[in-house]
Amino acid sequence: MTTRRTLFRFSRPARLSRLCGVALLCAATAIGCGTPRAPQLRPMGGAAAAKGTDILLLGTDGRGTITEQERRKFHAGGFACNCADVMMLVHVSAKRDRVSVISLPRDSLATIPAYKPKGSAKQRPAHPVKLNGAYAEGGATLLERTVEAATGVSVEQYLQLDFRRFIDAVNQVGGVEVCTKRRLKDSKTKLDLAPGRHLLKGGQSLQYVRSRHVDQSADLGRIQRQQRFLVAALQQLTARKVLTDPVLMGRVARTLLGPVKVEQGFGKDGVQALVTLASALSKVPATRTEFATVPVAGFNPPMKDVGSTLRWDATKAKAMFTKVREDRPLIAAGTDPKPGDPPVFGKDVPVRGNRLACP
Repeated sequence: MTTRRTLFRFSRPARLSRLCGVALLCAATAIGCGTPRAPQLRPMGGAAAAKGTDILLLGTDGRGTITEQERRKFHAGGFACNCADVMMLVHVSAKRDRVSVISLPRDSLATIPAYKPKGSAKQRPAHPVKLNGAYAEGGATLLERTVEAATGVSVEQYLQLDFRRFIDAVNQVGGVEVCTKRRLKDSKTKLDLAPGRHLLKGGQSLQYVRSRHVDQSADLGRIQRQQRFLVAALQQLTARKVLTDPVLMGRVARTLLGPVKVEQGFGKDGVQALVTLASALSKVPATRTEFATVPVAGFNPPMKDVGSTLRWDATKAKAMFTKVREDRPLIAAGTDPKPGDPPVFGKDVPVRGNRLACP
């Protein structure tokens, strides 16, 4: 069983800076933090813990944190399955000079490791699920273990997205400007953006990152928009000097951390930790960030009680996660791949953050 490291001791600034950098990545999309209630398992296959820091970013589809008026205005209604529909594995290099973000499609076929449900004396055997269903079954801790089993990467921490904090944090920093070369119109979220630049406030940003009915790229297109939003938000937080202003960053940190009743992983000095070390992220340029989606080979045959699922390309996925564990870049030196717009199923490649930024 892996041993969770204490990440928030000021006597160990290197560890704290790494985690702070990721926490500020989350600030771009108002992701709040949560602390697992139990230690995770060692990655399947005996994989060693990665160099650097690996954190799972996740966002649930729960609507309970926003008002009924907001649900109607931003078309955030519908049935909530209590699933984690946004899952990103973030690797911060040991030198804190590179950040790699790998999105995990929610419909990926995965295996939940055997575990003992809370309050039960009987262990449930390992069984197949859609990856996002692991959260519904056992919360963030079980999802974290399932991701470890699928990737072989030892996840040190997780951070949860909350609709309320997303909207509030985006509004607090004055919105996020996104751009598009083509019209983005979604029949479900009612997103409708003409070609060009758009300053999106909190609710509009929620529509932007949730839309998956814009074109045939479906969830792959939504993943790319989430990545574009993250890049844009980070650039604007840096340009507006939010990351290096103790007062402004303190306000954002309090919004992200939420009320006392919200369980967090930052301890008593969470706000001060974010304020003190926020400038670390501002020193990582977009060219030193990488964004990718797990390589997908196709669809699996429908399974009883699971449904239709995506099949990862085993060879390519293994190579990608090996680079993560070995603290190596996803993109080869001297190359600069361009993203598809929209992304093409089976042909998506890792790209640098500047390729996802507005020109």
